[in-house]
Amino acid sequence: MTGVELRQLRYFVAVAEELNFGRAAERLLIAGPSLSQQIKALERDLGVRLFDRDRRSVTLTPAGSDLLVHTRALLQRADDLQLRARRLSGSEPVRLGYVNWMPPDLTSRTAAVAQIHVDAWVAPSHTQAARVADGSLDLAICWVPTSTLEECGLRARLLGADRLYAVSSGDATAKVSASHTVVLLDDDTTSWSSWNAYATELAKETGARPVRISDGGITGPAFFDHVRRSGTPVINSPKGQTTTLPSDLCRRDIEGPEIYWTWSLVWRRSEVRRSVLAAVDELCDVVGDLGIHAADVWLPACDPYRQ
Repeated sequence: MTGVELRQLRYFVAVAEELNFGRAAERLLIAGPSLSQQIKALERDLGVRLFDRDRRSVTLTPAGSDLLVHTRALLQRADDLQLRARRLSGSEPVRLGYVNWMPPDLTSRTAAVAQIHVDAWVAPSHTQAARVADGSLDLAICWVPTSTLEECGLRARLLGADRLYAVSSGDATAKVSASHTVVLLDDDTTSWSSWNAYATELAKETGARPVRISDGGITGPAFFDHVRRSGTPVINSPKGQTTTLPSDLCRRDIEGPEIYWTWSLVWRRSEVRRSVLAAVDELCDVVGDLGIHAADVWLPACDPYRQ
């Protein structure tokens, strides 16, 4: 067996968490074919099949499920080793986690004040906020409700905002009222806790119709299938904002009101390290209100920036 690379193990964990090669590739910022090749190489080097896959689904094999636990532990030990080595060398980094978006110039903007280490474990918003609270991360870019800030002892500043749009069948591109849309909620509360909280409040306050699903179809091909079956424009989640739409579907802007999702930079309320606090200032001082305080904009009541 040749040497297994940590990079390949991180790829394995991403595919295991997404159970979708396309979404995992987007999360890892690599091409889909390259990810598939790396997983095949890892399976060959380990001598076991990690996934059962066909055109419609990806599932962990029993061997894959068993090795996933050990792989996560190994990656955590590797991260701890790197952190300890940097502390010994006097160049402790600032560890930052994210969900699916971060400023493209993040490291260049903070280079003068901090050594930013972007954590390879891309996780949902509530998970990243919890990791900051327990010290696994120093900073995280995530959606965070005010209740989480209070409960976890965190602070937050606005870093980004996505205006959400709807996706519908056909070629009609006219704007659609929020009350004439569908918003999906997934039964998998582990992966979609933050989105479900946001979407539930969205439905209550705007009249969008909530539809429960259980197939992970908040994003990816399953989301497009839900749009095709719905007959009503479906609100796209932040994780699907940059995904190319199939030719039979189209984007429709939402009005009455415009729907926004905010991205916060969060850190511990007890944080005193100058490098962490300076990185917060460098990233957030130049951010305005990003249009979220306009007259016809909706943010959930739990959003830290709702006025």
